[in-house]
Amino acid sequence: MSGITPRFWAQPLNYLRWSSRERPAYFWSVIIAGMGPVMLFTVPPIRHRLGDPDAPQIPLTYPIPAGPRKQLTGYDDDTE
Repeated sequence: MSGITPRFWAQPLNYLRWSSRERPAYFWSVIIAGMGPVMLFTVPPIRHRLGDPDAPQIPLTYPIPAGPRKQLTGYDDDTE
């Protein structure tokens, strides 16, 4: 191959082949990053079909107990 780097819009396949050999870290990082949006829409339906349900939601409030509160004694917090 000549010393001139191919331009992407002129020859995309030649550019991808060149970049996979000459700049493998950039090439594979772009490939892996491009798979992210695809996996966002494909993985959840596959998980559900395989029987992996979503985790239950984390409660955002603490349940209030029914009835009157018990009065604590013996902790020396009386200010009499």
